[in-house]
Amino acid sequence: MERKSRNSLFISEILVISVLWVGCVSSDPTAAETQKPAQHVSPAAEIETVAIDDTVSVEAEPAVMPGTPVIRHGDEIVAAGRFFRTGTPVALWLDETGYDGYRVERRFSPWAESDWETSRAATPSLTSPNRYSLRSATLTPAEREQHRSGRWSLAELQQVVDQVVLHYDASGTSRQCFERLHDDRGLSIHFMVDVDGTIYQTLDLKEKAWHATTANSRSIGIEIAQVGAYASPNADIFEQWYSSNEAGGVQLAIPAEAHPDSVRNQSFSGQPARSELITGEINGQQLWQYDLTPEQYRALAHLVATLHSVFPRIALDSPRDEAGEVRQDTLSPAEWTSFSGVLGHYHVQSNKIDPGPALQWDLILDTAKELLDNAESESPSAASTEPE
Repeated sequence: MERKSRNSLFISEILVISVLWVGCVSSDPTAAETQKPAQHVSPAAEIETVAIDDTVSVEAEPAVMPGTPVIRHGDEIVAAGRFFRTGTPVALWLDETGYDGYRVERRFSPWAESDWETSRAATPSLTSPNRYSLRSATLTPAEREQHRSGRWSLAELQQVVDQVVLHYDASGTSRQCFERLHDDRGLSIHFMVDVDGTIYQTLDLKEKAWHATTANSRSIGIEIAQVGAYASPNADIFEQWYSSNEAGGVQLAIPAEAHPDSVRNQSFSGQPARSELITGEINGQQLWQYDLTPEQYRALAHLVATLHSVFPRIALDSPRDEAGEVRQDTLSPAEWTSFSGVLGHYHVQSNKIDPGPALQWDLILDTAKELLDNAESESPSAASTEPE
């Protein structure tokens, strides 16, 4: 009962933030000139108007001027080449402020040293110019041949993708995360959620990102900007990244070397959703961690709700123990094979501890469900079925 009350309180706080966010999609003046202010729409609303087969019908309309730009809202994600609204700020790899997982060169090295041949010599951990591949684990040889060029219909992709894997990036900001994954390690991720709640999508969801070993072919990966969990409450990194504020709480203080200017909302002044260090045991290790920011919880709820709408096989639930609590250990191979929903990296691999003990799983899942329930009750189709 205590956990449910706490979840309800945080859900109320996130919904208040949602109202305040409308019209604040981007702090980038260039983007503001080309994008409409984002409307706070339900993740499910857009799905109702999009067929899940590969047929797109276009109604007859007046002739348009060739070259007329299509105005996006600034909250879309991309799956099999299609755009889906989330109701929260998103920067795509297509955007000026995005991070492109398709690029071969290192993003943050000097240009003259960023090409593949130079990068391979300078960074031995880079073994391939690609950081992603085909979702091939469940495909037949004929299907692999069909999809090897990237040709996926949404309906086909929906039959393959049924998991979301959450990570903390241990980098603190999405900019730092992308540099370490893309430039240093030759890995990739579908989404990054920065400290201010901005979501970055680096690859179309039809691609297999390299983020969670055996789960890659069937999962969508999300890296949450956060320095992570540690075996001591006195870890030096906590002092480097957090400070006390005037109200006696804890404030996020991004060090200069982590590029605080990379945070999209330059007026952002963040703090953990809970001020105290949170402790818990994951895969047999006692760990301490600060919580995510409220902005990150809001973004994650919108993103998870959207992913569930686009990929119905992704259940809005996580692995549970007999008491109904989210499990803090790795699933057995049989458990993992049968599970469809939202996992942590540690649920997939026994040598992992992310996204850590501080993550409020039920806050994300309950808020996602509430967003979808509210959208369904407010939709015109739902209203028309109510008795007079």
